[in-house]
Amino acid sequence: MTEKNDKITIETVTTPGHTYRVDRAKYEAMREALTAILPAEPPGVTVAAAKEALLPHLSQALFPGGDKAGWWLKAVHLDLEAKGVLARTPKPVRLYRV
Repeated sequence: MTEKNDKITIETVTTPGHTYRVDRAKYEAMREALTAILPAEPPGVTVAAAKEALLPHLSQALFPGGDKAGWWLKAVHLDLEAKGVLARTPKPVRLYRV
């Protein structure tokens, strides 16, 4: 298990080359939940549907009542998209695994 203050560096597809340091445990929990619920082919699922589907997969200790899940969903999505693990369709935005 990771320590509470353990950080991980993430990227964002919207600003190539820019990185952020975030909590590793929350990032990994969200990444695991997100990749578990996303389909492997387009058209994928909407961001709202993804959030609803992943909430039951999240630890209540890390995300009590789903608190901040939307922010973490977006952060992990943008990082995984920058890494080529996830992709999105144009409007309406739908996410899927690559």
